[in-house]
Amino acid sequence: MYDVITTARLPLDTRNKLIVLSRLKNRTKSDIIKESVEMYYEREESGMDSFTLGEAFFGRYGSGENDRAVTYKERIKGKIRAKFNSD
Repeated sequence: MYDVITTARLPLDTRNKLIVLSRLKNRTKSDIIKESVEMYYEREESGMDSFTLGEAFFGRYGSGENDRAVTYKERIKGKIRAKFNSD
């Protein structure tokens, strides 16, 4: 099998990310794109969605506080009050 040249239009920020990855990993942009397409294809083939892929990590590093989603506004207000009261 032989390689075929394919052209793709990328947003500037995506292109810049590709360049950064290429330099960090010391790999060609083509290699990174090929690997990305393979990973995407394998994920689609397996039928796994993002929830299934991350399910093992959900709640893994919990704070032990069960009401954090409910009390976040009060916690933020408290931090702001503490900051301005300490000055």
